[in-house]
Amino acid sequence: METIELVNERIAKNLIFYRKASGMTQAEVATKINYSDKSVSKWESGNGVPDIYILMQLASLFNVTVNDLIGDTEKPVHEENKKKRNSLHTLIMLLSSGIVWLVATFLFVTSNLVAPGKAWWLAFLFAVPVNAVVFVVFSGIWKYKFLNFCSVSGLIWTLILAIYVLLKTLFPDESFWLLFVLGAPLQILETLWVYFRYKLVRFKNSSMAFLGLKGRKNERKKNDEN
Repeated sequence: METIELVNERIAKNLIFYRKASGMTQAEVATKINYSDKSVSKWESGNGVPDIYILMQLASLFNVTVNDLIGDTEKPVHEENKKKRNSLHTLIMLLSSGIVWLVATFLFVTSNLVAPGKAWWLAFLFAVPVNAVVFVVFSGIWKYKFLNFCSVSGLIWTLILAIYVLLKTLFPDESFWLLFVLGAPLQILETLWVYFRYKLVRFKNSSMAFLGLKGRKNERKKNDEN
């Protein structure tokens, strides 16, 4: 006969697996079921299990059965779907990046044919921040938070670099190094914005969990009165 610890551990592993297979964070799961992310973290660490009502909600959220959450079954299909989804996302980003560089190459070639001898190589330099925009957009859509942070940082500094090189090319005797000083507060603002969003999600989850708990208490009170 299985011990409570083994059952909790198995359920915890299943919750982690199906949450990641669904591409969701603990905070997002908590928001969907009106619980705090601390509760979700506790369940996934094996320090407790959700009640049957919450298990039914989680099963519906992950598009699986309750037995999938509590049983010891193989999960190759979900793992394969996750790999396929990530591969598709990578392919889309690479193709989009390829289009950016194709356009940059086209502009470089045609501009040199029309007016040779000028600094048309700058098209490739400005293609770098444009490429960063592509990654910012897709990482935001697919919620790749770390990639999104790196892409925004890359956009800030590569755009400043491109503008700096352009100005130095047009006005070689002038100094424009102060442009890089502008990047520092922008980078700080981005970091603060990421931290603010994180705290906002935690606050929202806590509020939703409180309201959900209060609603369930009121519902139980009404049922007891009836």
